[in-house]
Amino acid sequence: MKQPETQAEVPVTWGLEVANVIGRAEAKGFLLEAQSNAFLEMLSGVPIVADRVTFVRALGETLNCTRRYRLSSYDASYLELALRAGIPIATLDERLAKAAKRAGVKLFRSA
Repeated sequence: MKQPETQAEVPVTWGLEVANVIGRAEAKGFLLEAQSNAFLEMLSGVPIVADRVTFVRALGETLNCTRRYRLSSYDASYLELALRAGIPIATLDERLAKAAKRAGVKLFRSA
C-alpha cells in the first residue's frame, strides 16, 4: 500500500471525538462493530499528529472562534488550528465548512 504523502493535524480532542461518533453510531444501529473496526484500521494508515497547543488556546482564540462563527468549541478548535497553521480543513460538517470559508480557510479536497 502506498504511504500517504502528507499528515493530518488535529486538535488533541480528535481521538475522543472519533470514539464518541463511532460509539453513538453503533448504539443507534448505524454501524456494526466490524465496520467501525475496518474504519479504524484505515485510519491507522494515516499519519495523524495531535496539536498540543490546542489546549493552551482553548480559552482564548478557540473561544473567540466559537463566538465569532457560532460553532461548538470542538468545531472551533479545528478552525483555530487551521487558521494558526495555515492549513486546509477537512470536514463534512456544513456549519464548520461555512465558517472556514468566512474565515478564509480552504477546504481540503482529497485527490
